[in-house]
Amino acid sequence: MHKEVYFTEDTIREKSRELLASLKSFRRRHPEIQFQPSQAALLILDMQKYFLQEDSHAFVPSAPAIVEKINKLISFFLRMDQPVFATQHINTPEDGGMMLTWWQDLIKSNTSCSHFITTLNLQKSIQIKKTQYDAFLHTSLEQQLHQYNIKQVVITGIMTHLCCESTARSAFMHGFEVFFTVDGTATYTQEQHHASLLTLSHGFAIPVLVEELLSIMKKNES
Repeated sequence: MHKEVYFTEDTIREKSRELLASLKSFRRRHPEIQFQPSQAALLILDMQKYFLQEDSHAFVPSAPAIVEKINKLISFFLRMDQPVFATQHINTPEDGGMMLTWWQDLIKSNTSCSHFITTLNLQKSIQIKKTQYDAFLHTSLEQQLHQYNIKQVVITGIMTHLCCESTARSAFMHGFEVFFTVDGTATYTQEQHHASLLTLSHGFAIPVLVEELLSIMKKNES
């Protein structure tokens, strides 16, 4: 499977700005949808060793570059008493379904690669196990979002074109305003990443940079 490093700690700022610039026509279409921190939840998808450990066959080479940005979002969401959800993808042969057919591989709970990476500050997150790309499917995510009176979700994590895109689409279908982080998500190639951003920006989500969200949250703190 082809993979490339399109995000590194040194390049992610410039590269993500370039990607966002390519979406500017979509960003202008919905000025009425503005990020409201007091109505938002942070969703962190599948930041597990399976995808972030270099010796794993599923390692996403650009994923390490997004960790610091997600940690910054976590800190601000928690400081503002807004919920942080972290999904953990776990499968069994019984619930794998098409995931098993398609990939012929499962992330099993009894393996170390299923664990969250330790460099993310997830101690105070609400952790949700999921079995499919879509974090809303067969989980309590929607119910818990409503319990917190959440109207907006911020999508981060991996992979951009699979679990992140599927969850963003589902969030839209469930009536949430979706903010999709250009530099808080990653996948195998820039082409896949950009393709998801184009599709989501056209029909499902507002593309944003992490620094844009942080700036708004800082203003709301003061």
